[in-house]
Amino acid sequence: MNSIPLGRWIEGGIDFLTINFAGATRAFSGFVDILISYMIDFLEFLPFWVIILLVGFLSWKVISLKGGILSILGLLLIWSFGLWEPTVSTFALVVASTFIAIVLGLPLGIIAALNDRFYRLITPVLDFMQTMPAFVYLIPAIPFFGLGKVAAVFATVIFSIPPSIRFTALGIRQLPEDLIEAADAFGSTTMQKLLKVQLPLAAPTILGGINQTIMLALSMVVIAAMIGAGGLGGVVWRAIQRLEMGMGFEAGIAIVILAMIFDRLTQNIVGKK
Repeated sequence: MNSIPLGRWIEGGIDFLTINFAGATRAFSGFVDILISYMIDFLEFLPFWVIILLVGFLSWKVISLKGGILSILGLLLIWSFGLWEPTVSTFALVVASTFIAIVLGLPLGIIAALNDRFYRLITPVLDFMQTMPAFVYLIPAIPFFGLGKVAAVFATVIFSIPPSIRFTALGIRQLPEDLIEAADAFGSTTMQKLLKVQLPLAAPTILGGINQTIMLALSMVVIAAMIGAGGLGGVVWRAIQRLEMGMGFEAGIAIVILAMIFDRLTQNIVGKK
């Protein structure tokens, strides 16, 4: 019995894309490489205590005094582990991936909210993307960008973009109809209605999607250490290969601290909207 050659079809499609869209991949690779390099160089130029105090101050203002103190203590613990440089690298990868995912995801979410046909089309695609195992996203990243941080960012963007699209669309589509009718009654154009009514009112939901995008990006950046992403994920990967349990747990604790800071900051920004 002959099986469906889906695997060969996928390989052929990836080969076609890598050959015919080499210019686009080089442009994306150059942009991402410059973005990450500048970000890492800037963060490594600053003394570690300056960054820790800045994060603590931001946490105090956004979360609470207790949140600021805990953020400072957590980052000092990471520094005491000797993992400051991998943490900076991971932070840069997460920020770059989240930035690209939001820049791409928000417009797609707005289109999905305003166009029923596009919404019906993209919903099963998002379901498929969110149920696909994370490791699978590493496979197409390698032929497009090779090993390294750019391939990791590409895989991370694809993995983390669904929440920003879905939450943006749901936040706008779930607004009360009477508010939309009132805006129409006052003669608002589509753009005025979007910028002055729909987006401001849907902001908490959209920010919730951004929170989920950041969390997914952080988890994927760790997995992407398998294709040369480096950072804290690279430390965990080396610990697994060398069976160095202590180093692995220290890197794992650093990842948890970083995730908690990201999560609490974005959650409290959402709560204040």
